[in-house]
Amino acid sequence: MLSDLAYLFYPIYCAACDNPLYKNERILCTSCRHKLPLGNFHKVNAKKIEKVFYGRSKIENATSLLVFEKDGLVQNLIHNLKYRGREEIGQELGIWLGNELSKSIDYQDIDSIIPVPLHPRRLRERGFNQVEKFGKEIAKKLDAEYVDFVLKKNSYNQKQSKNSRLTRWKNTSETFGIQNESLLENKHILIVDDIVTTGATIEACVNVLKIIPGIKISVATMAITV
Repeated sequence: MLSDLAYLFYPIYCAACDNPLYKNERILCTSCRHKLPLGNFHKVNAKKIEKVFYGRSKIENATSLLVFEKDGLVQNLIHNLKYRGREEIGQELGIWLGNELSKSIDYQDIDSIIPVPLHPRRLRERGFNQVEKFGKEIAKKLDAEYVDFVLKKNSYNQKQSKNSRLTRWKNTSETFGIQNESLLENKHILIVDDIVTTGATIEACVNVLKIIPGIKISVATMAITV
């Protein structure tokens, strides 16, 4: 009764459509769970996402859980995560994708999960890295180590959501650095991020990390634009 009363005055809303959830629903309403456009790139059409990096950065495997469309459910989902502080969205998507990748032979030898970092100033502004819980849940499912202290962002850029693809590429070039790199020697790492648009951010990360001896790099994101 107390739970029902609390829900009456403090309803929980779907992270994708913003409608109230029923008591048996979590994070997403049943309708949105069925409507979300799944990428399934780790099952089929893996080359679709890998070609984003073709000729630019060598990666082993790449996947995205969802397909991002302007003004769609996924856009609202990511917006609620990044700008409304709904960190549970990243956790839910991490559990979802982690379960998928744990069944894929391509991701069985992942040693470490590496989140795309935020600049310290951006981290203070937002209060959290939107991919932290996403990455930690994937790490649990793959029995991998979550490592967020090797890859660092060295420069602060303005928010890029409204920038052109060329501007995004220029803004993310050579903005990352590494420390304690010996921890990743001869390991297969999985870089995690929220959205792949041009691939410039992840490319910049890969180009810094690839100098580590024996490293192999794969990529997993919440969504990819098409």
